[in-house]
Amino acid sequence: MEIAIEVLVFLFIAAAIAGFMDTLAGGGGLITIPALVVSGVPPLAALGTNKLQSCFGSGTASFLLFKRKKIHWQELRPMMLAAFIGSVAGTVIVQFIDTRVLGFMIPLVLVIIAAYFITAPYLKLESPEPRMSAGLYQKTVLPAIGAYDGMFGPGTGSFLAVAGVSLRGLALINATAIAKPLNFATNIASLIVFIFAGKIIWLAGLTMIVGQILGAWLGSHYLFKVNPKILRILIVTICLLMLGQYWYKQFAV
Repeated sequence: MEIAIEVLVFLFIAAAIAGFMDTLAGGGGLITIPALVVSGVPPLAALGTNKLQSCFGSGTASFLLFKRKKIHWQELRPMMLAAFIGSVAGTVIVQFIDTRVLGFMIPLVLVIIAAYFITAPYLKLESPEPRMSAGLYQKTVLPAIGAYDGMFGPGTGSFLAVAGVSLRGLALINATAIAKPLNFATNIASLIVFIFAGKIIWLAGLTMIVGQILGAWLGSHYLFKVNPKILRILIVTICLLMLGQYWYKQFAV
């Protein structure tokens, strides 16, 4: 697929904004996937290309957490494997969904995730005691979230953190730290499948990686200086505006 220079510039800017906001409030996928879809990238290629740039962010965060011994490989290895397997299954399944159906489903899922993204901070899901055993959690919840990430993706890190808090009784900061390598496992699993399926637009993905790096760097300098609630509203607004433009192009007579 040939991509015009102005489209690459747009994707770079979108990725930079996503990287900036993701560093401060999360939800970057609510910007990058609509940006790819609005740019005319086919649905499966949009998901695959988004995985390419997502792997970079989650991989970097995971590496730093392991290096600083905030999380431990021996403890997380079986959990990462469970999430990895679930993501492979989800990514394989999405290859067989009709592209016309997928073109409708992706925006619909993004709208649902956008609504969750706004309401999530107000949900009281903390549990002082685990509601599910570690074994059952690993065999059911992690593969299910992995499958979702393989099929769509946005919000996966948040889902993993919320699941750790509500089902395993973890403190939010611990659940968030653990979610990073789990999310990397789902991202890399999905990326591998998309590469074999030939659904990666490499020029777009590499351009967005550069944008993500710049945005994350800028975001790190504004950490704790911006109200996350305002950023969440901005992220959802940008997402809905791009989806509105996509739907207008698709259904306008």
